[in-house]
Amino acid sequence: MVNKSVIQSFFRRLVPYRLWVQVGFLAVWLDPLALRMHNICGPVFHCYACPLAAFACPVGVLAQFSALHLIPFIAIGTLVLAGALFGRIICGWICPFGLFQDLVAKVPVKRFEIPRWLGAFRYVVLVGAVLLIPYLFGEGHPLFICKICPAGFLEKAVPDMGQAAIIGDPIPWPNTLKIVVAGLVITAAFVTFRPWCRVLCPLGAIFGFFNRFSVFSMEFENHHCTQCGRCRTLCTYGGKPDKSPNSDNCLRCFECTQCDAEALRVSTVFDKDAESESEPRSSQT
Repeated sequence: MVNKSVIQSFFRRLVPYRLWVQVGFLAVWLDPLALRMHNICGPVFHCYACPLAAFACPVGVLAQFSALHLIPFIAIGTLVLAGALFGRIICGWICPFGLFQDLVAKVPVKRFEIPRWLGAFRYVVLVGAVLLIPYLFGEGHPLFICKICPAGFLEKAVPDMGQAAIIGDPIPWPNTLKIVVAGLVITAAFVTFRPWCRVLCPLGAIFGFFNRFSVFSMEFENHHCTQCGRCRTLCTYGGKPDKSPNSDNCLRCFECTQCDAEALRVSTVFDKDAESESEPRSSQT
C-alpha cells in the first residue's frame, strides 16, 4: 500500500474547514492594521482602491503598466513565484473574491453546470482587457479591466455610494458597463458555482497555467480508483479530476481528495523526487 504523504493527510483534514481558511486570509487582505502597502502586489483578485485593501491588485498593476508601455517586473515576479509554488490553490483557498462567490453559493437554490470550454475566456480577458487594450488605447478605454471589474464594483463603488448616501452627497454611480458586468457575475454566482473564477478571471488564467508545474499538484493513482465517479460528484466546479487532475480549470479546492478510495491526492515535487529516487533501489532488491 502506498503511504500517504504528510501534505496529503494535512489537506484531507483541512478540506472541511476550507471556508474558515478563506475567512482567515480575508483578515490579511482587509488590512486590520491599516498598513496600506499599495506598493506591494498581493497574489489575489482584490481591488486596491477598496478602503480596506492592504496590497495592490496584480491585475490592475499589469493593466496600468501596459497602458504606460512599461513592464511591472515586481508584479510579474510576484505572480510567477506564487503560481510556481501554489498554482490555483490561491484561487481555491486564499482569494477574497473566491470567498464571496463561495458564500453566495451557500444560498439554497437550484444550480446549473456551465461548459468547461468557457474557461478559455479567462485568457481572452487577460490578453484583451488587461494587456492589449490598455497598451493600445490607455486607461480611458471602456473595456480597460478596472472599468469593468466586479471586484472594484463591490469593494470600491458600493462603499463609495453607501457613504455618499449616508452623508447626503450625490451618489457617485460607476459606469454602466461595470454595473452590468457586476450584476451578471453576482447573479450568475447564485445559479452556478464561481462563474467569475471559472470563466472570466484573468488572474485565474495565470495561476491555471502553473497547475501542471507548481510545487503543489494533484496526483491520480489509477490502481486505487474504483471507478465510482465520486470524485466528479465532489467537484462542484464541474471538473474531471480522474481524467485531468492538473487541468488549468481546477480551482484546487481538493474536495475530490475526500473520496474514500483515495485515488486522488495532493502531492509535491518533493514527493515525486523521492519516488523517482526510490525506484532504482527497489529494482535492485
